[in-house]
Amino acid sequence: MANKTDKLNKGRLRSSNITVVISISLVLFLIGIIGMIIINANSYIDYLKEQMVIEVFFKNDRNKNNVIKNEKAQLNYLDSIKVNSYVKKAKYISKEQATYTAKKDLGVDSQSLFEEDIFPASITIALKPEYTDSIHIETIKKQIQKNTLVDEVKSDSNLLTQMNKGVRKITLSISILAGIILLIAISLINNSIRLKIYAKRFLIKTMQLVGAKRFFITKPFLIQAIILGAIGSVIALLLLFAVNYMLIRYNILPPIVDYTNHIILSLFILLTGVLITTASTWFATWRYLKLKIDDLYYS
Repeated sequence: MANKTDKLNKGRLRSSNITVVISISLVLFLIGIIGMIIINANSYIDYLKEQMVIEVFFKNDRNKNNVIKNEKAQLNYLDSIKVNSYVKKAKYISKEQATYTAKKDLGVDSQSLFEEDIFPASITIALKPEYTDSIHIETIKKQIQKNTLVDEVKSDSNLLTQMNKGVRKITLSISILAGIILLIAISLINNSIRLKIYAKRFLIKTMQLVGAKRFFITKPFLIQAIILGAIGSVIALLLLFAVNYMLIRYNILPPIVDYTNHIILSLFILLTGVLITTASTWFATWRYLKLKIDDLYYS
């Protein structure tokens, strides 16, 4: 009879451990998916920022005698622009290149529709991501406009600002959702561990009555909690890596260039799994240590 009881208790304990691991794995996997969405949303914003350019159009001098002199002055100005801290790269577009591009865009080969001289030389300046907010862009435009060679400065800062706001709202909504899911996760995992500790409440109280110290009683439960949390976290990370690999393989996501955010997310998931199980075990164990023997039957 005793053997049957022991087997039954071991089976329940094993089932309880599996339930805790599965709960941790699924919840952390879901949190990881949300984290991946946020990371990729921010990466997409950085990509859009890198596409942000300022177009600088030079004054169009139609005097052919001044072509070489003007082009030299414009190239000198390009060199002076490149040394600025906000410039990622700058490209010079000559009058001939501008004309060729216009013909290509319009699908026109004939010279009869327009004169070549109507297209001015220009510079396209790609900005570093940290300088792509509207305040920096407007400051840069005003600074460039002061040069006597420059006729007009254009940018799509308003469009980028609107896209930034839209992505920030989406990211904030997803972050709030992740917070809610994390709270639900903590509640579910805490309940699973409380039930696990509840099954051993009499053993905990017996050890206390025979003189065992509280930390000595709690220690094996904490070690097991750390192991279960780590196993659940590793399973969640393996699932995340598999999903991320498939998304990259089928070109749904771009290849990972900077691993920093993904490493931070992985550490967060690992630590979250361990901390939740450890904290829940600690509080549940100490709760039964503080109870009186009669209260164990009603707790």
